[in-house]
Amino acid sequence: MNTPKIEAVIFDCDGTLVDSETLSLTVLIEFVAEFGLEIPHEEALQQFAGNELSVVFRTIEERLEHSLPEDFLERFRERQIAVLKQQLQAIDGAYDLLASISLPFCVASNAPHNKIAVCLKTTGLDQYFAHDRIFSAYDIQVWKPEPDLFLKAAHEIGVAPENCAVVEDSSFGINAGLAAGMQVFAFDPHRPGPTDDSGVRSIQHLDELKPFFTSSQKT
Repeated sequence: MNTPKIEAVIFDCDGTLVDSETLSLTVLIEFVAEFGLEIPHEEALQQFAGNELSVVFRTIEERLEHSLPEDFLERFRERQIAVLKQQLQAIDGAYDLLASISLPFCVASNAPHNKIAVCLKTTGLDQYFAHDRIFSAYDIQVWKPEPDLFLKAAHEIGVAPENCAVVEDSSFGINAGLAAGMQVFAFDPHRPGPTDDSGVRSIQHLDELKPFFTSSQKT
């Protein structure tokens, strides 16, 4: 069976275009530790990276066996944004990849718009994304692993889901892309991603995507 031609690209942001996951998780781990809960970084990476923040907080509260303060989210965001503005870097290869793509592309993230904006501006990647090519799950109040955000992005771009490529680093985003019927590229610079029969393509560097995302790609 022939694979549908890729006509548009949908990027996740955190951990895919910008190296924010480690920074954000470190902020979260350190903040939660103030309430008496120690979470190993690798465990946090597996359970929390890419997940809806309300789900993350509920999990933490279950482990604490009590509620977090009402202002926990606000205080976490303040700490997170401050660290991102000071330390955030683009993923290796992101600039070259975005500059080389000849297809329409966008960002679709579980994060709120203000965080996406900080990530893109701090790294200089904002130059590649018009305002109407940045989509947040907060706009529709549905988060990955549900496919709704990717389907909305495809609709706005005007490309059928099967002709969209999704670039993701988390299991939540990968599952959302598959549920949307899109072609999924799983990015993990440290180890190969899924290689099962799901059709997910694994990449370890963003340069590997260039042959797929040009208008002259082979069908």
